[in-house]
Amino acid sequence: MEQQLYGRAILQTEWQGDQVILDQIAIKTAAFQKTTSGWQCQRCGTNQQEFLISGPCHCGNHCFYCSQCLAMGKIKRCSFLYGLEEKNDFVIDHLPLLKWEGSLSAEQERASADCLRSYDKRKRRLIWAVAGAGKTEMIFQVIARCLTEKGRVCIASPRIDVCLELYPRFKAAFPYTPIVLLHGQIEEDYQYSPFVIATTHQLLRFQSAFDLLVIDEVDSFPYHNNAMLNFATEKAVKASGCLLYLTATPPQKMQKMVQNKQLAATILPGRYHGYPLVEAQCVWVGDWRKAIRQKKGGSCLKLIDRHLKSSRRFILFLPHIQLMLELEKQLKETYPDKRFASVSSEDPKRIEKVEAMRAEAYNCLLSTTILERGVTFRDIDVLVLGAEDAVFTESSLVQIAGRVGRHRDYPSGSVCFAHYGYTKAMKRACRQIKRMNQRARKGGLLHGELLDV
Repeated sequence: MEQQLYGRAILQTEWQGDQVILDQIAIKTAAFQKTTSGWQCQRCGTNQQEFLISGPCHCGNHCFYCSQCLAMGKIKRCSFLYGLEEKNDFVIDHLPLLKWEGSLSAEQERASADCLRSYDKRKRRLIWAVAGAGKTEMIFQVIARCLTEKGRVCIASPRIDVCLELYPRFKAAFPYTPIVLLHGQIEEDYQYSPFVIATTHQLLRFQSAFDLLVIDEVDSFPYHNNAMLNFATEKAVKASGCLLYLTATPPQKMQKMVQNKQLAATILPGRYHGYPLVEAQCVWVGDWRKAIRQKKGGSCLKLIDRHLKSSRRFILFLPHIQLMLELEKQLKETYPDKRFASVSSEDPKRIEKVEAMRAEAYNCLLSTTILERGVTFRDIDVLVLGAEDAVFTESSLVQIAGRVGRHRDYPSGSVCFAHYGYTKAMKRACRQIKRMNQRARKGGLLHGELLDV
């Protein structure tokens, strides 16, 4: 039972065993600490007093709870966090731990070696690699090193979908290592293991647990600019641990840290298969919202019609769920011989629909930004309708464009940003993609050019 508390910081209500045993074996710390500016939540780090909500409590004293991390369970002034020091109590009964028959490109090898050096020195590093560079494979060796040394590893991503995508890949690569998947929709009890794949919110329940912590898609919502999740990251990694950041689109603050030599970085401008990134076309389609609401079609429907007639499957990104659902309904009525589906954060069947799209069950999958990153399709095109919307940031558009051409057998495709007004985000996204291709060409990393499709 003690193992279940190693490296943890959990509430009494989250303990799966006998409460008497918990009090006997656990180290408990006060959930709040008094600071010069007031009270600070020890789970999420907030010291902003407006997040501390007063109310009646069974403790009988003046009590309050933290609304900042309420989604993880109510933590009150009278609460305690329970845990034990991480002891890395793991048994290795098979070597080598990594079972992967693939091979790395020269650039992937360089990034892998950099990760190993950062791990050995317990330094932080950013892996800035274009979408489709093969970031997951680049970290196989450093994970294997850590696990072989009986270290504890965590791969954390802000989005459940990314975690669900990564889990089977790491299970296949490390078949002899117990791996636990943690996110808000998991119903199974927590199990102590050397390898954790989790959403970044789950890091709030860890304390000095990981020798290697990898934050995948560090620029993604809700991690980016989220003080609570950054606090959780710092809390979850050991003081002697290594922290790696992975992304194709690092935030400006992180880029400046790299420029000022405050953060080591490995930059990979080329894809693993040696073909350039597919560059986006920006197409004006007029008031597409009005066209959908009035069921007039117009330029946006003509654009969709061209994609459907090309016989190539594509993802149609839209900024808002309601408009997406309305357009899906219209497309099903207009094209009864074609198959459509839609996914969003509110769709409980989105995982099954994504798998169906991989199996080529749909001609077109409509999506919000939920599929902007972390998902891979063998051969796909992308159309963004309403690319001028504020939800489509530079980072988001670059990530969306990166869904196309990822597979070595299908490096081509089309990316279209359909808009009702050209934005800075669109301009910067197109420029970033072009610059990465230029950098890859200059570095001799491109071994082929794309054909029009």
